[in-house]
Amino acid sequence: MDVEATRTILLAVRGPITAADVPQLCDQLAARLRESDATDAVCDVGALGRPTAVTVNALARLQLVARRRGCRIRLSGAGPELLLLLELVGLTEVFRADEPGGGPVETGPDPPPVRRA
Repeated sequence: MDVEATRTILLAVRGPITAADVPQLCDQLAARLRESDATDAVCDVGALGRPTAVTVNALARLQLVARRRGCRIRLSGAGPELLLLLELVGLTEVFRADEPGGGPVETGPDPPPVRRA
């Protein structure tokens, strides 16, 4: 059995995030995933401050970027307000949460494998 090692990158997301910041964050994650060939990304959200709808939008879009590259994304440092907001907008299946403050929060099921040429 050939088991490939997990390669992880860290993306620190600091707040407050504006709508204008979201495309740049997505581009940054896509570039880092391309360059590293990572299979996992940890998104450190501990310095976001008070979460807003823009925060949720940014995280959802980052999740889409990661999944398109066949990568799993986890949240680190997610506070109770952010976890509650994700629940209120119906993203608990996308951003499943462990106990608040209990390490990285894995988001969603494993992505499908990426076919590489």
